Amino acid sequence: MRLHINLAVDNIENSVRFYSALFSTEPIVVKEDYAKWMLDDPHVNFAISTRRATKGLDHFGVQVDSEDELYAVYDRLKTAELPFSEEGQTACCYARSEKAWTFDPDGNAWESFLTRGEHPIYGNEAELERRRGDVHVED
Repeated sequence: MRLHINLAVDNIENSVRFYSALFSTEPIVVKEDYAKWMLDDPHVNFAISTRRATKGLDHFGVQVDSEDELYAVYDRLKTAELPFSEEGQTACCYARSEKAWTFDPDGNAWESFLTRGEHPIYGNEAELERRRGDVHVED
């Protein structure tokens, strides 16, 4: 299992330069609006994107290596009794994947996913935005 963190940034070039220096490695994917590092130490899929107006944390995630692992994560998350929605096969972040979304008690989005290959376009964020709007966090 690998932790996933996605940040919304203002400028890809500046952010790639900063995070490449921080991690001492170049990203494995660089697009005009997106970059991704697959780090081994720490074991993180770290991504940045200019696609959201609000900058900062976009979402967290858990990336797994097999369907069995993915469904085990789904089963665990369902026991938390919080909003949980399987998206299934999708294209996102220039990758094909199978995923689900949930939100922690404070409304932070968490993605659980298995990557199945590359995709030529970023994908559609409408589903996450719809889900984000559906979350009602109580004070």
